[in-house]
Amino acid sequence: MASNMDREMILADFQACTGIENIDEAITLLEQNNWDLVAAINGVIPQENGILQSDYGGETIPGPAFDPSHPGSAPAPSSSSAFRPVMPSRQIVERQPRMLDFRVEYRDRNVDVVLEDSCTVGEIKQILENELQIPVSKMLLKGWKTGDVEDSTVLKSLHLPKNNSLYVLTPDLPPPSSSSHTGALQESLNQNFMLIITHREVQREYNLNFSGSSTIQEVKRNVYDLTSIPVRHQLWEGWPTSATDDSMCLAESGLSYPCHRLTVGRRSSPAQTREQSEEQSTDVHMVSDSDGDDFEDASEFGVDDGEVFGMASSALRKSPMMPENAENEGDALLQFTAEFSSRYGDCHPVFFIGSLEAAFQEAFYVKARDRKLLAIYLHHDESVLTNVFCSQMLCAESIVSYLSQNFITWAWDLTKDANRARFLTMCNRHFGSVVAQTIRTQKTDQFPLFLIIMGKRSSNEVLNVIQGNTTVDELMMRLMAAMEIFTAQQQEDIKDEDEREARENVKREQDEAYRLSLEADRAKREAHEREMAEQFRLEQIRKEQEEEREAIRLSLEQALPPEPKEENAEPVSKLRIRTPSGEFLERRFLASNKLQIVFDFVASKGYPWDEFKLLSTFPRRDVTQLDPNKSLLEVKLFPQETLFLEAKE
Repeated sequence: MASNMDREMILADFQACTGIENIDEAITLLEQNNWDLVAAINGVIPQENGILQSDYGGETIPGPAFDPSHPGSAPAPSSSSAFRPVMPSRQIVERQPRMLDFRVEYRDRNVDVVLEDSCTVGEIKQILENELQIPVSKMLLKGWKTGDVEDSTVLKSLHLPKNNSLYVLTPDLPPPSSSSHTGALQESLNQNFMLIITHREVQREYNLNFSGSSTIQEVKRNVYDLTSIPVRHQLWEGWPTSATDDSMCLAESGLSYPCHRLTVGRRSSPAQTREQSEEQSTDVHMVSDSDGDDFEDASEFGVDDGEVFGMASSALRKSPMMPENAENEGDALLQFTAEFSSRYGDCHPVFFIGSLEAAFQEAFYVKARDRKLLAIYLHHDESVLTNVFCSQMLCAESIVSYLSQNFITWAWDLTKDANRARFLTMCNRHFGSVVAQTIRTQKTDQFPLFLIIMGKRSSNEVLNVIQGNTTVDELMMRLMAAMEIFTAQQQEDIKDEDEREARENVKREQDEAYRLSLEADRAKREAHEREMAEQFRLEQIRKEQEEEREAIRLSLEQALPPEPKEENAEPVSKLRIRTPSGEFLERRFLASNKLQIVFDFVASKGYPWDEFKLLSTFPRRDVTQLDPNKSLLEVKLFPQETLFLEAKE
């Protein structure tokens, strides 16, 4: 069996040789030939362009197909062919750079880009930046079959066909059209279109609802899910003439609202005539319960064929498990649960009511200790095994109890074509195209299916796919085996989560201690700054007061009358004043001078009369309490007197 790397090389070489661009069709053809590249190419290319090979990895010789019974039919070396011989190696066909064509639509412009498959998505954006004058940071490149991709993604890893249609969205840039046109377009994008699609070959009609923002390409892919007609082989009638590009959204395509009729058929191709009638399932980390053809007989479940078919017929006469084209998945699951209970009783798994994304959140995106496995039950009313599986296995008390304790159980009904297409779209988005292809290729009588999903850090892994032809013991064994795998992974996740939380707690404690330390330092610094500011303020006040006092003192000193001489015509009074420091101030005054002049003299020496008292000894009296306008003679400070200064309280 070829490895995954070899398969990718074989797939790329097969597409390059045959020109088949649809990946699902190419994989199907290769699997029908057990991934034998030469056999697969011989099955697609006419015999005159066949390939002769000796062994895998041996020399490959181009030319007509070789018949061992006719040696003369060996190809001539000069035979013209689309292939060339290679020397023995691990590669069957020499790998040449593959050119990919992209038609990119932006508003009313189309840009053609041709690149090698070794280039990246970011290089396409750089070319578009030069062509459309749109910064790469403002550009969303849409239309990839695998969903949104990163700029660093290599084109070769996407397994793209040669011709591709993409479109550019610029939600951050204003549209050039008028506001009225924009409003009408926005209204159309929010509308739902009912497409009545008739499958020409089987004369079957499908009623599908699509939003106006859906693209024509999405419609064709959904039709592929329903009819198994690859997009490249679909032959359509009824599209408006304005619908020229598959990347165009339905609101802009000119469809009739609210209902539009279309017809689809299969375009004939040489490869189609060589397809085998039975397709094989693809293995991608998925465990199939048994081969699709080895169904257990209904008698093994304790019922005969008549009872089984009777139960199936009875189920078909009942209400559908799920409404077709339900807008809300939660409402659809409510009806599913109610109908399931009415058919099989109240003892059944507790089905999660909500979208598949909400079920993922409930099962996977919680703390590691609270995580559970996700079980997806896929119901189909037209399967002969459905009623036996539901009544005798899914509703068994042991199964119900085990699922309730360890699983989040989500259900979907694939009986209606619209619901089947909707689930395949969800499956492709969440699990990848290979898983979707596996479910798509399941036959009706292989249903119901039970998918066991385990959430991982970056993806969701399908651990097991359990088909309807099983027993209670085998179902329980499969569930327990899945739980063992999940428990081992959960223990690792719990350990990692505990270590991460411990690191985060230590970091939080360190950050909190550091924050408190910073706050304490800041408080100390602010207190010191306040203290220094207060000291500075008081010092300024003191300086201002001293300057003011000095100015007053000088002015008083200058205003004093001159000191009279001892021998003077007028009577002179000699005063001797003792300061608090023990020094004496002596001065002569005219007896006619007012007492205020004495006060001014004392103040000019730094002892203002509002702060100090001037006292006489005999008799003891407070001179500052006397009338300052009286003369020294009147207050009896003549001819001489000794006074002393005392600070006021």
